[in-house]
Order: sequence, then C-alpha cells, then structure tokens
Amino acid sequence: MQTRLRTVFSPLSFAAYLAWGAIGWELLFTRWDSPAWLDAPAPGWLLAGLHLAFLALFMSVVGNDRASLGRLRLRVALQFGIAFALMALARNSTLPILLILCVVQVVHVCPPRPAVAIVLASNVVMFLVYSELWQFRSALVNTLMHMSFQAFAGLTAWFGLNAERARDALAAANADLVATRSLLAETARDGERLRLSRELHDVAGHKLTALKLNLAALARDPRFGEDAQVALCARLADELLADIRGVVLQMRRGDGLELGPALEALASPFPRPRLHLQIAGDARVASVAQAEAVLRAVQEGLTNAARHSQANNLWVVLRREGGQLRLDIRDDGRGRGELTAGNGLGGMRERLEAIGGGLDVRRTDTGGVHLQAWLPVAA
Repeated sequence: MQTRLRTVFSPLSFAAYLAWGAIGWELLFTRWDSPAWLDAPAPGWLLAGLHLAFLALFMSVVGNDRASLGRLRLRVALQFGIAFALMALARNSTLPILLILCVVQVVHVCPPRPAVAIVLASNVVMFLVYSELWQFRSALVNTLMHMSFQAFAGLTAWFGLNAERARDALAAANADLVATRSLLAETARDGERLRLSRELHDVAGHKLTALKLNLAALARDPRFGEDAQVALCARLADELLADIRGVVLQMRRGDGLELGPALEALASPFPRPRLHLQIAGDARVASVAQAEAVLRAVQEGLTNAARHSQANNLWVVLRREGGQLRLDIRDDGRGRGELTAGNGLGGMRERLEAIGGGLDVRRTDTGGVHLQAWLPVAA
C-alpha cells in the first residue's frame, strides 16, 4: 500500500495532476466554444463530472499492480472515451492534452505493437474531431502536432519502464550473487569446522591417548607408583581428552549449512512481498546441492509472489520432521483459477527430485500460492 501511495503522489504523477487541473480550470472558468453539432452549450456539471471521472480512473491505474491487466486496460480505454466525450461537448484547445496522459498509461499496460495501434487509432479519432466537430481548417496539422507530443511522452515512458525493469533484473541478479556468495562462505566455514573437528579427534585425541598410556605405565612403576604428580597428570590427561571429545561432538552436531543469511540476501531487492523467515535450529542442510535446492525454491516463491500473485507477504518456514527437511512457502496473493506449473516450478520440482525430495503446489483458501517441498536430511 505504501508503494502504491508513493507512486500515486510521485513527482511524475503530480505533473499529470497539474495538467489535469489546468485543463479543468480552463474548461470550467474560461470561455470556450460549443461544437456546431450542439444546439446549446453542454452544462457545466456534466463537463465537471466527466473531468473528475477521468482523474478517478487515472489514479486507479497509476501504481496499481494488484488489478489485472484486463481491468487496467479497460480503465485506460474509458479515459480515452471520456477525453473524446469532452472534446465532443466542448471546443477547447487544451482537452487533447488528456490524450497524452492516456498514451503514457497505454505504454504501461499494453505491449509495444498494440500500444502503437491504439495511439494511431486515437489520433484518427482526434483528426475526425478536429475536422468534423470542431471544423478546423488545419485539422491534419493539429493532429500531427499533438501526435508528436504523444510520441514524446510515450517513448519517454517506455524507456523509463524498460530502465525500471532492467534495474529490477539487475537487483535480482545481484541478490542472487550475494546469496550464492553467502552460501559459499557458509560452505567454507562448515568445511573448516569439519576439518578442525577431524584434526582434534585424530591428532590431539591420538596424542592424548598415547600420553595416558605412558602415564599408566609410569604409575605401574614402583619408583613412581605413589608419586602424586604422576596421578595428577593422568587425571588432567583424562579430563582434557574428555573435553576434546565433547568439543568434537558439538562441532559435528553443528555440521551443516546455515541458510538464513543467504535467504535474507535473496529477498533484499524485492520491495514486495515482504519475507517472513523462520528456520528451526536443527534444520540445517548437509550439502551444497540441498542448499541450492532450498535457495532456488525460495527464489521461485518470491518471484511468483511478486509477478503473478501480487502478494504483500511471503512466509517461509524450514523445519525438520524425522528424516526429512520440510520447506513451507506461502503468500497472501489473490490469484484465481487452477495453478499451472511453468518452467520455474518445473525446474524446482526436478531439482528437488534429483536429491530425493519432492514438491506439492496448491492454492490457499484466500487465493495465494502454497508450496510444500521436502528433502532428506542426509546428503
């Protein structure tokens, strides 16, 4: 909601509101000619109502990524209709500026080719308004002039939209790299921890065992059997060996990869949905392949929630159940219809099945997407 408000009240949107307000002022508080086909000037309340309806539709489209594209395109089409209705009721030179605002929105809700076709069709209608309703002698010149303004605004919006998409793609790629780096660092730390535990067990444990045997031999020697220093050394060797075994056991219990930092880094470039991460203390993966499968599953959940579900929140829970790790990913989207597995979900399923896991995908009662994945604890 906050992102939507920032877009609605952004400087670019404010410029559109300023243009709308200037057009309304001239339409309602200055003199204008009535088109020849009307017997009497259109009532002010009708012009004001249409003008306010245009603003309401404009604000309902700006920054609205929760509505479907079909609804957004319908609202833009209604704005075109209102603009032409106003031009049919009042002969005012500023009214065609409303079409520029419409063109900027068309670029955001339609692919390039349909957008160009819509702009061309709207200018054909505007030419007819100039020539037939307003009876301008230079109808073609006026149409081409306004078409150039529309083209400038539309191309600027298109380049800005492409730059925004490139920025989002770059941010997602950077987050992927940061998450991978975090995973590699955790892999290196885990490998170093395992190496140290083996060194302690094999080297220090071996030498302490040899020391205990030698102290036991000294204790059996009549010359040192009653020596308190020998007994003290034997007791200290026993305690040190027990301590080392405890440290080795603790290090091996902690064996596995910590995924929290990598998952948080993966979600950092997404302004929406917000990630709610919960990882149980004993839910640690045993291999890089398992870590990558979990990482890509959460990444796909984030991407789907942002692009398709229009979700605001994504809950990720990783826990251990018996001999399995369970990954639960759920969003609060408002999708409809049956879920179809695309390349992303198909790749996720294949990656999990390759390491002995699986995937179940379904919709929640509210229309969100619920992904349940599982994989074996052992690598």
